[in-house]
Amino acid sequence: MPSVIFPGPEGRLEGRFSPGPRPRAPVAMILHPHPHGGGTMNDRIVQRLYKTFVDRGFAVLRFNFRGVGRSQGSFDNGVGELSDAASALDWVQSIHPEAQTTWVAGVSFGALIGMQLLMRRPEVRGFISVSAPANMYDFTFLAPCPASGIFVHGAQDTVVQPNSVEKLVEKLRTQKHITIHHDVIPRANHFFEHEIDDMMLSVDKYLDFRLSPDCPIR
Repeated sequence: MPSVIFPGPEGRLEGRFSPGPRPRAPVAMILHPHPHGGGTMNDRIVQRLYKTFVDRGFAVLRFNFRGVGRSQGSFDNGVGELSDAASALDWVQSIHPEAQTTWVAGVSFGALIGMQLLMRRPEVRGFISVSAPANMYDFTFLAPCPASGIFVHGAQDTVVQPNSVEKLVEKLRTQKHITIHHDVIPRANHFFEHEIDDMMLSVDKYLDFRLSPDCPIR
C-alpha cells in the first residue's frame, strides 16, 4: 500500500496505490466522503472498500481530493473533484494500460463523483455507491446510466433519507441494458458506525456475483 503522488488539474494529488498482482489486472478506484465533513482517503469505509478490491486482485487507488491532506488546491463544490477523479483514473491507467475492466466505488459525496465519472468514462463497467446523497444533489445526469452496479444505504440514515435513494434506484431500473442492485442495511446510519461489517458483506456478495465467470452482466 505505497504512498503515491501524481499530477492533478490543480497540482499534486496524494494517494495510496496497490498495483495489480498480474498482467491485465482490473482497476478499481475508491472515492472518499465530503471534505467539509472530514472525509479523506483514510475514511474507514473507503479503506474497507480498498482492501476488498486489493484482495480480489485489482490494481486499486484511493486518493485525497484537492485541498485534503497533502493534495494541492482547494475544494471546488464537486466540479474540480470530478476533474481530480478523472486525472486519478488516467494515472492508474497509465500504469495498467492493459486493464480490461474498471470499477469505481464512492462513499457519500464520493458516490456522487463516482457516478458522474462513469458517465464520462465508458471503460467503467461497474460501480459501488455507499450512502449516495440522492436528496442533496441532482442525479438526473444518469440519463441513461451506462453501467450496472449497487447502491448500499442505511435504513436509519438521517443525513440522506433512504426513500430518496429508493426513488433513484427505481428510476435507474427502468433503463435497459443495465442492472441496478440496492441493499438497505437495517439499523445502519449514514456512516455505518456499527454496521460496517454488514455493509461490507453486502458489497462482497455483490462482487462475488459480478466477478463470477458465469455472471450475465458485463
